[in-house]
Amino acid sequence: MVVLQLQFLLVPFLTSIMGVAQYTMQDAALMNYIDRRFLSLERRLEKCNQDILDYVEEFRDFSKMVLSRLAGLNNYKAEVKSEVENLLTRMERAQRDIDYFRSVTDSNTCIEVHEDLVKQQLFEEAEEKKKIELMLNASCDHMLAGIKSLKIVKKTGDKHGSWMKDPGKKHAKIYLLNGSVNNVILEFANIMTFMESNHTLKARRVTLPFPWEGTGHIIYQGFLFYHRYGSLNEIVKFNIQKRNITDQMLLPGAGRIPAYQLSPSTKIDLAIDEQGLWAIHAEPETGGKIVITKINHITMAVEHTWDTSCNSKDAEAAFMTCNTLYVVYNFPGGGNSRIQCVYDVLDAVNTYEIPALHFPKRQGSHSTIHYNPKEKQLFAWGDGSQIIYKLHTKQK
Repeated sequence: MVVLQLQFLLVPFLTSIMGVAQYTMQDAALMNYIDRRFLSLERRLEKCNQDILDYVEEFRDFSKMVLSRLAGLNNYKAEVKSEVENLLTRMERAQRDIDYFRSVTDSNTCIEVHEDLVKQQLFEEAEEKKKIELMLNASCDHMLAGIKSLKIVKKTGDKHGSWMKDPGKKHAKIYLLNGSVNNVILEFANIMTFMESNHTLKARRVTLPFPWEGTGHIIYQGFLFYHRYGSLNEIVKFNIQKRNITDQMLLPGAGRIPAYQLSPSTKIDLAIDEQGLWAIHAEPETGGKIVITKINHITMAVEHTWDTSCNSKDAEAAFMTCNTLYVVYNFPGGGNSRIQCVYDVLDAVNTYEIPALHFPKRQGSHSTIHYNPKEKQLFAWGDGSQIIYKLHTKQK
């Protein structure tokens, strides 16, 4: 009887245990399934995130490439525009030359030139010369007769550079522009401050928005005029006190070859004399001969251009004084600098009778020579030295 009761109780108990075990196995399988699904979703989300990161990085690279291409296209557009403007200017000059030669030469058919036409041509040439004389103030009557002495003021900076005073201002400030490519001007209160050993600590630093190229820059009436680095022939007018660009111009025909063979970094050399601002450069069309251009420093417009007989070969520098160009020559390895070519735009000087003028007591080379019409001196940069040459002049 007892055994039957135990059997009766054990059957439901075992049945209950088996049911619980079955449910537990089902729950475990379900949890395992859910876990696998979550892992799969996590992997997909991770792959999606990685794909998005890859797409973002690829888009950034693509954007950089597009911006770079656009910048390159803008530069190319500016270069093409400059080349086209230069070409148009050269075509206009060539057309004027062609018209001139047609008017002054006989044709192959030997057409007789009328006397009135000759008179008209001579009259026009005389009128043009009068205009130039009025523009240049022909009362400037002195010429260079010799270089009396030199003074090495200081030796500082690179092999190439430029230093000067502003002949258009009453102050005694000294400006130092070191190197053939740079964008920082050092301004000193006077020459004594410049000569001190710790002179750079007392200098006022003026940073340009664009660097210069070469050593042919000049300061006049508070403005720096310089050839912009990376451009073919762009001249920038920069206000030193306000520190901003006030004007720019393109100099026709310039920038393709160095102005002087021995100073290859200088494509355009700017100069100041009693008449104002000039540009000195060379052109392939003239066979490397030097060309000088008178520029209105206020409007930045070209007033007149002259093709000179002075060769840029073996030249290292040049300067203007009283409407006259003086070209300085040297040897490729450096030596005794000398003036061997002179060109007067008003033909007031018989350049063939002028003997060669030698720079005294110095062996080396110059990277720049600038005339200061206020002090009648040359400010030169020679092998890292800042030099002043005193001049001896005579009447033309």
